Amino acid sequence: MKRLSRAFSGTPKPIPSKQDEVPAQRTKKIVEERSVDQGRPLRVIVIGAGISGIIACIRFVQRIPNLDLCIYDKNADIGGTWFENRYPGCACDIPAHTYQATFEPNKEWSSFYATSPEIHRYWKRIVDKYGCMKYIKLKQRVDEATWDDQNSKWHIQIHDVDSGSTYRDQANILIQATGALNNWKWPSIAGLHDFKGKLLHSASWDEDYDYSNQRVAVIGNGSSGIQIVPGMLPKVAHIDHYMRSRTWVSPTFAREYIDKRGKGLENYIFTPEEIEIFKNDHQVYQNFRKEVELELQSVHGATLIGHPKQIGAHEEFIENMKRRLANKPELVDELLPSFPPPADASPQCDIVKVDATGIHTADGQHREVDAIVCATGFDTTHTPRFTIKGRDGLTLAERWKKTPETYISVATDGFPNYFICLGPNAGLGEGNLLVLIEKELDYFTECVRKMQRDNIRALAVKGDAVRRFTQYCDEYFAGTVFSSKCRSWYKGGAEDGRIVALWPGSSLHAMKVFANPRWEDFDYQYVNDNPTGWFGDGWTENEKLDKINVDYLDDDQIDFPRPVHA
Repeated sequence: MKRLSRAFSGTPKPIPSKQDEVPAQRTKKIVEERSVDQGRPLRVIVIGAGISGIIACIRFVQRIPNLDLCIYDKNADIGGTWFENRYPGCACDIPAHTYQATFEPNKEWSSFYATSPEIHRYWKRIVDKYGCMKYIKLKQRVDEATWDDQNSKWHIQIHDVDSGSTYRDQANILIQATGALNNWKWPSIAGLHDFKGKLLHSASWDEDYDYSNQRVAVIGNGSSGIQIVPGMLPKVAHIDHYMRSRTWVSPTFAREYIDKRGKGLENYIFTPEEIEIFKNDHQVYQNFRKEVELELQSVHGATLIGHPKQIGAHEEFIENMKRRLANKPELVDELLPSFPPPADASPQCDIVKVDATGIHTADGQHREVDAIVCATGFDTTHTPRFTIKGRDGLTLAERWKKTPETYISVATDGFPNYFICLGPNAGLGEGNLLVLIEKELDYFTECVRKMQRDNIRALAVKGDAVRRFTQYCDEYFAGTVFSSKCRSWYKGGAEDGRIVALWPGSSLHAMKVFANPRWEDFDYQYVNDNPTGWFGDGWTENEKLDKINVDYLDDDQIDFPRPVHA
């Protein structure tokens, strides 16, 4: 010790005794009055009772203890887009056996591509089966949501559609499940509302209107317009279809399966015998379902410029268009787009103006009609129709004024405890959207479980993580067909806009991303500002309730390793 002391300069300080020690920062208590596994009560509000809202209801009730859940929807019934869209010919453009909840397969779809009424009935059955109406409040429109940073709560203003009155609610967590294509709009055409005939929009269809023997004009050749024209054609006296941009019509999925049952069919109707086989032989049904799913998940290469599947897809799309226009081959050259498939153009047309009796076009013609159908789409800015204010009063509209930016499509910086179903860059150019929705909701429940487990009051994605995802999207899409020069809703309606509607990768890629949240991409604030609060008070819940068990010794609870030598 003498030798060591010489190595130090200055006067040696006396060594304090145990009694003299003063622990640093022991003024704040960090032992919380809670069990280590106690899930603190959380109120979750979901906006929208469409498919995302319904699945959110089922999964949150199933997985989150101490949950207080409420789902608000402006409509008179559940179903979202499948309640709102009732135009003639309305159907899903994805095979019905893949457009369903994975946990609730429907073996009784009447056709390969299910119609809107049948899809709506399917989700009504699910809502009834899982008791969702207990949590859903219809005809309640959310007008505003404001984040309270001091109390880590969302304050929501709701408008009762029937009474016109407003009231307020609050929640720990806010989930926007309104969908990407929800806020429909009239096209900007001079004199449109001067028209004295019947004016309809595909997303707000008047089912009482009888268009039999009427002269009809359909504006738009997006997915709705393409369905409406053949849907109305058998009953109308005459129909004009106005389109400004050319568009691709994709080949039918599982073409071989359909052709075996009837050449030239675009939508196969299942026979009662086939439905009975599906109902009684689960393996036959599973094989068919997986066959269709495999085809749906195997076309990602067609979206990448120069990929062999993309080159092959171009020829396949051309042949499909020729087959569909076999009765009018002279239209092929007029309708084939210059941009590669499966890029999509927005539905617009060269209409100069509308007057009381009909439509004036750029070629100087005036065509009188009895009804005008606008299949012209939605507000694609992704900003919700209600006001949402995050930290420091920043609105989401202001945050996304330049471009809608997110973190992996589900959150954005400055808006804690706020998750978005099918937000910017969540849509799919190919693959299975329903599975993506389910994986998003799995991700949200994992985030909320972490908030309960770790005693977190505010979870907010970091700004750097949002910027990195934006950069990734821009780099990725530069090598895809979606970046081609065409006016598309994928780009917010602009020819050279950022691609803000699609996921930057395949459907299977998205499933992998949502499987494991990267907790390092978030900032946290804790209950009582105590990061150690998750540790609790030394007890577990079952101990306090005198329900101690040792089930961890049951064989099905033990992870048995495989021995090298038996």
